[in-house]
Amino acid sequence: MALTLEDVRRIAELARIGISDAEAKAVEAKLNDIFELIGQLQKVDTEGVEPMAHAQAFALRLRPDEVREKDQRDLFLKLAPQNESGLYLVPKVIE
Repeated sequence: MALTLEDVRRIAELARIGISDAEAKAVEAKLNDIFELIGQLQKVDTEGVEPMAHAQAFALRLRPDEVREKDQRDLFLKLAPQNESGLYLVPKVIE
């Protein structure tokens, strides 16, 4: 998908970015290079490749899942301007 100069100007307008003709031409070339690279990546056969969370295979050191602070829920609810049934009441912002 190649972008035209008009596409670049429209994107700049939507982003509220002032752009000169020279800048638009430079951005058009860079964006088209990016789209070409994306097209090349999409052509790569990834069938049978497992997704990875990290480029290096190692196990994370995890700490034990334990409570370290005391329960202060009632104290915090007392500080709230309004609460009901253990929940904070907030003003309605969407009608």
